[in-house]
Amino acid sequence: MLRPRPPLPAASSVPSATPAAAVGLTCTEQNFISKSGYHQAASEHGLIVIAPDTSPRGCNIKGEDESWDFGTGAGFYVNATEDPWKTNYRMYSYVTEELPQLINASFPVDPQRMSIFGHSMGGHGALICALKNPGKYKTYDATHLVESYPDSQLDILIDQGKDDQFLLDGQLLPDNFISACAEKKIPVVFRLQEGYDHSYYFIATFIADHIRHHAKYLNA
Repeated sequence: MLRPRPPLPAASSVPSATPAAAVGLTCTEQNFISKSGYHQAASEHGLIVIAPDTSPRGCNIKGEDESWDFGTGAGFYVNATEDPWKTNYRMYSYVTEELPQLINASFPVDPQRMSIFGHSMGGHGALICALKNPGKYKTYDATHLVESYPDSQLDILIDQGKDDQFLLDGQLLPDNFISACAEKKIPVVFRLQEGYDHSYYFIATFIADHIRHHAKYLNA
């Protein structure tokens, strides 16, 4: 967690909490904290940024460490429904309920001013957390499920590397999301960034834009 250095912006007597589902498969919260370069922008805007882990750790469940995209480091920000996973693998509830309650009880934050964003698996996690909780978060970065969203009051910013191998392999489908937003008349800014891939160099280049995007609403 990053707390801003004083003084805070005049528009915000209490800093805003930003639970950031910001990391992808195989990562821990330290990937975002140490590689994204978000600190200066968050401090300038007086935002508290929360970086949760990607899964439970040390559950000793058979098979949880056998694959890079299942189990440890791959919680996908959802609640498991099958044994033996459903006891511990509850990342959706952790990000949307347990973690905000802990932050609200422990730090000088305004629980009415939260936002959520992410990268890769974390971007999808930010999406499902936001779209399943209308009104809980002030702003969103994301993809899909928007078809069932009951409102159009979203302001979505997405950056996508044009040379992202997952995009080139057809695993990422931003055009589908943009079309869904167009049908719901939900504004989305989609920026296809030439020469960038899926790495944290890409994140570090554009993170300040995303912090600014969130601060626009959190500090309003």
